[in-house]
Amino acid sequence: MEFSSKILHADRRSEIEHGSVHKPVHTSVAYCFDEARQLARVFQGKEAGYSYGRQVNPTVNALQDKVTLMESGVASVAFATGMSAIGTTLFSLLRAGDHVITSQFLFGNTNSLFQSFAAHGIDVSFVDATDVRHVEAALRPETKLVFTETIANPRTQISDLYRIGELCAKKQLVYVVDNTLTSPYLFQAKSAGASLVINSLTKYIGGHANALGGCVTETGQYDWQAFANIYDNYRTGDARLWGLNQIKKKGLRDFGATLGAEAAHHLSIGSDTLALRMDRACANAAVLAAFFKDHPRIQKVHYPGLADHPDYQRSREWFRYPGAIISIELEDGLDCFDLIDSLKLVICSSNLGDTRTLAIPVAHSIFYEAGAAKRKEMGIVDSLVRFSVGIEEIEDLLDDFKQALA
Repeated sequence: MEFSSKILHADRRSEIEHGSVHKPVHTSVAYCFDEARQLARVFQGKEAGYSYGRQVNPTVNALQDKVTLMESGVASVAFATGMSAIGTTLFSLLRAGDHVITSQFLFGNTNSLFQSFAAHGIDVSFVDATDVRHVEAALRPETKLVFTETIANPRTQISDLYRIGELCAKKQLVYVVDNTLTSPYLFQAKSAGASLVINSLTKYIGGHANALGGCVTETGQYDWQAFANIYDNYRTGDARLWGLNQIKKKGLRDFGATLGAEAAHHLSIGSDTLALRMDRACANAAVLAAFFKDHPRIQKVHYPGLADHPDYQRSREWFRYPGAIISIELEDGLDCFDLIDSLKLVICSSNLGDTRTLAIPVAHSIFYEAGAAKRKEMGIVDSLVRFSVGIEEIEDLLDDFKQALA
């Protein structure tokens, strides 16, 4: 079954109450039991059931199942945001003294999160993940995990995904891939050997900027029996789920970054049109990137679909499309704030993956806190503007950029 058909009918893989077409919104926090012993069995993990709303909800479960289908995974756990999905995953699986390798081109908040972990006893190496040799050179005996993104935000570097996956398999390292900028429609991180796949559901999967959410998907490819940090009481049942179960217990349950039922419903409905939206947004991005490349007031265009992009060949071989994120560097004398303010159709906003085209002055916003030195290391210049391309008519977008750059 093709991607959209599979996702559209995901709810129907299990029984839906009262004949509803979509899984209904269940707002209940507490669940009752006919017998006290049954409650005990559910809490002890001996019987499937709903224990408490912080850990489990029927509407959220349906969304988790849908994301699992998208990623061709084994199971998923949803969170209140994408950042909480990343943070609780790392917290659940790592201990003081462990070492992690990650990309030096990480999204600003993810970069900040790793720096916070470094301040709490977990050593972090930031490397150029576009070449597996840098990852391999950073390995230590205490290395437990490698984390990278498919496409970097905002400079659009593509990690050496498959060779990093091979290295992690060889060294028995947990390989976590953030698939947010590609989405499971453009790329299946499981094919690169990912152990866990993370998505910010807020972005392309939800697609309408009306709900926050994040998700971690277990691909079933990592041998958790060999992972020393799994607690003894979670070494039961299907070994493929040991890691995800620990994330659910030590992360979701104990930290409480719970995705609400109403948000889950919005995200699930939004995900139905993921493929349609990505088809249109990526097509628009390709046209805009070509326009920007030929414009005299733009010095540089960062978009993996352009032949002069360093990772162009990877984008062609690995991804359905090169994505819908474009970043540009402006000519001297053209102010990034003035350019954004001159746009009439494009919206100034920090989000991405929306149906509408969004613009943000990167160095002065989401990467400001990183500092000038870090921005220089990441190649983020002061004039850099990131565009998350939406699904408007391409003629209208071109007209808007033409008048703003005139």
